[in-house]
Amino acid sequence: MQLPIYMDNHATTRLDPRVLEAMMPCLTDVYGNAASRSHSFGWAAEQAVEVARAQVAKLIGASPREIVFTSGATESNNLAITGVVQAHLASGGSGHVITQATEHKAVLDPCAWLEMRGCRITVLPVDSEGRIRLDDLGSALDEEDRPTLVTIHFANNEIGTIQPIDEIGALCRERSVLFHTDAAQAAGKIPIDVNRANIDLLSISGHKIYGPKGVGALYVRRRNPRIEIAEQMHGGGHERGLRSGTLNVPGIVGLGAACELAATRMESEATQISTLRDRLQTKLLTGLDRVRVNGSQEHRLPGNLNMTFEHVDSETLMMGLKDVALSSGSACTSAKIEPSHVLRALGLDEEAAHSTLRFGLGRFNTEQEIDFVAERLVDVVKKLREISPAYADFT
Repeated sequence: MQLPIYMDNHATTRLDPRVLEAMMPCLTDVYGNAASRSHSFGWAAEQAVEVARAQVAKLIGASPREIVFTSGATESNNLAITGVVQAHLASGGSGHVITQATEHKAVLDPCAWLEMRGCRITVLPVDSEGRIRLDDLGSALDEEDRPTLVTIHFANNEIGTIQPIDEIGALCRERSVLFHTDAAQAAGKIPIDVNRANIDLLSISGHKIYGPKGVGALYVRRRNPRIEIAEQMHGGGHERGLRSGTLNVPGIVGLGAACELAATRMESEATQISTLRDRLQTKLLTGLDRVRVNGSQEHRLPGNLNMTFEHVDSETLMMGLKDVALSSGSACTSAKIEPSHVLRALGLDEEAAHSTLRFGLGRFNTEQEIDFVAERLVDVVKKLREISPAYADFT
């Protein structure tokens, strides 16, 4: 076992050596521009991109022509949300969007941007496990101001809760409302079928599935119904005019390889990782009192464990765990000191939210690492509680 131990796989994953191997030719020999169609260098790059497009599509049950390459899930979310709304407004449609309270900022911020420009945004609450109530969604869908788009993530990046995606998709399809889901945390880890779930747009990020950073994809349904999107980047008309800019061929090839690898390993890997997670959870619940798990334990990503350690500040706790890479929430908001909006939406108060850690287990974690982390964390929590007046009052 080598230190430090990495358990922050929701923030980013290590590049799988097999993905790097697939990318290497595009960093050396296949260096043409995929849009250069007058010579063999461009043809080779374009072919590599199309192979990757098919690999990404296969992972989610889509057609290769429905895959648009982007710089990551943040760009994909922005393109989906603002692109759909702007296209509908241009044709005289509604600018009403429905989302929910525990979304990533890459969804909530584009919605806020639209709201400042006169669009209506409905933010649904979640239950104590972080799942939306389907009755709430149904009521919002049936309002007189019919929505253009519902955007609800597949699985949460902090607490790992998986939303009832099939039921959401069915409600949206029954009412002819478009459905987008941010699947950055779910793709490659749990099965996704865009047609079965009636998903119209879906966002993916390469670095969440052991691929490279700076590359992602947006699935855009081409029929039943055909989705219209207003482009957000203007230039050379790449990606069928939906996303201009020279394609990141090595990154795209890496994303494709990561998707193919995830598809072949998904079931066995989910079992392996969830077993490690449950081992860690049991050891922490057994070794400490005043500890609780946040989010759903039934509908949860295999590698997620979000726990509150009462009477211990999470930042101080992480400082005491210098040999372990963890986080107290989303990597995209780690510079901010306010409590997680996800935990607050679940009903945790500010003190509890500031006493919470997120464990993100992944492909390369081992049982030995789990035991080391559990032992170290129990020891550090007990030491911190010895000097905690709040814990002294409790005991």
